Formats: sequence, C-alpha cells, structure tokens
Amino acid sequence: MGTVLLVFIGLLPILLVITYLARRWVPARQLTQSAVVGLSTINLLMALALLGLGSVWFFAPQAVQAAGLAQAVSVKDPMAYVGAGIAVGVGALGAGYAVGAVGAAAVGVIAERPDMFGRALLFVGLAEGVAIYGLLIAFIILR
Repeated sequence: MGTVLLVFIGLLPILLVITYLARRWVPARQLTQSAVVGLSTINLLMALALLGLGSVWFFAPQAVQAAGLAQAVSVKDPMAYVGAGIAVGVGALGAGYAVGAVGAAAVGVIAERPDMFGRALLFVGLAEGVAIYGLLIAFIILR
C-alpha cells in the first residue's frame, strides 16, 4: 500500500506541471517532452527505492527472513499470490499492448493536429487503466 501511495504522490507534481504548462498554451511537443521527463524521474526514483530494498535484503537477510516468517503465519491460501500475480501480469501486458497501439495513433494525430493533444492523452490514459484494473483485482484477491 505504501508503494502505491508513493507512486501517486510522485505523480502529483507532474500533473501540476502539465496543468501549468497547458494553461500557458505551451506547444504540444514541449508539453509531451515535459511529461516524459517527469515520468522518467518517477521511474528513476522507483528504481532507487527498489535498489534500496534489494540492498537491505542483501545485507540483512535475517531481518527480511524474520519479516517474511511473520507474514507467512497469516497466509490463508498460497495460490492467492499466484492469482494476484497473474492478474497484475496479464493486466500489465494488455495495457502495454493497448498503450503501444493507442500511443502510435496518438503521435500521428498530434503531428497532424496539435490541438488534439488533450484527447489523445485521454485515450492513452484510458488504455493504461487496464493495468490499474489488474492491480485492483490483485488487491481484492489478496484481501
């Protein structure tokens, strides 16, 4: 839950910057570049967080194992984790395919009509929603 909250908190400044730039009537190309740089920053922060977790796991395996054993006591069905993993994995694969197809079409539309940037971004966001649905199903399974 903390990771999901961290991702949403990380997205907030990017959304504010995009909103600010859109209000100033910045060209769509600059707006897209700003969004890509912002999302790359989030990816870098997530990678650093995972690197930190991995280093804790490497340097303090007893603490990690003890935390895992404490959680293992409360596990009801081990196959629930498999189901949750499949839900997230298939949802992410579907979202990746959808974003690839919609994103390619969106770039073509923006190249011809820059005023359609908002609609194109909306459709790409809707395609990304498939991954969020898979994540929600995983949370429901693990509940």
